[in-house]
Amino acid sequence: MKGKDNNKFYWENTNSIIFAAGILAIIIGYIFLARESLTLAPILLVLGYAVLIPISLVYKDWLKKKDK
Repeated sequence: MKGKDNNKFYWENTNSIIFAAGILAIIIGYIFLARESLTLAPILLVLGYAVLIPISLVYKDWLKKKDK
């Protein structure tokens, strides 16, 4: 079936880089939180938890797939 190929787990280097950036943003966010930065820490934590990590899980390089 053609639909089964869409359900494969897709992970490449780009996904790893985005995931690492999310983890780094979370770590830096907690460091700023420990230093009582109440403006930058929540921004970094939300960026890591709610933006970068979910993007790394769903990101797919559509341009490469169209060429193949």
